[in-house]
Amino acid sequence: MAHTPGTAIIPGGESSDGSRRSRGDRIDRYDRHDRTDRYDRSDRYDRPGRDRDRGRGSTRIVLDETSKRIVEQLQQDGRRSYAAIGKAIGLSEAAVRQRVQRLVDGGVMQIVAVTDPMMLGFHRQTMIGIKCEGDLERVADHLAGMDEIDYVVITSGSFDLLVEVVCEDDDQLLEILSRVRMAPTVTSTETFVYLKLRKQTYSWGTR
Repeated sequence: MAHTPGTAIIPGGESSDGSRRSRGDRIDRYDRHDRTDRYDRSDRYDRPGRDRDRGRGSTRIVLDETSKRIVEQLQQDGRRSYAAIGKAIGLSEAAVRQRVQRLVDGGVMQIVAVTDPMMLGFHRQTMIGIKCEGDLERVADHLAGMDEIDYVVITSGSFDLLVEVVCEDDDQLLEILSRVRMAPTVTSTETFVYLKLRKQTYSWGTR
């Protein structure tokens, strides 16, 4: 994403009636401006909360409406500048920058270039359905550590896990499948080769 340069605040200047501001007035004004940018009067939102998921502690972010609007702006155009986002939703550039950083640090979103694997030399894409026994999360974590696997999800239904593989050719796919089948407690796999991609979108908005 293209970040816009920070706006420098230059001390001094004239007021609207042409008179010089006093040093104390300037300091107070900029201090209040800085506090507003830093905390945006709503810093109590977007703080990590504790959520219990199957007995395990996990950190989640509770979004307010302002942060949701920022996410929607970036879903439309991931390169949109902080200044443009701020103008659209009524925040300063600095406040948008800080909120975006909190969203990224909290794992709410990533700002990356989404590519077409075929154009980059990866001619084989597949979804692999996996059946396994025991601790599903342990197996999922093991598979998530493989560079060629870009998507891992624990599912209900016929398979325990679904993983997506992006690779160069069938030879590499065969090698990856061998490693997947050797993962602890994996009992069987089924491979679904992608023939043609008809739709892929990340602009589902917020709720």
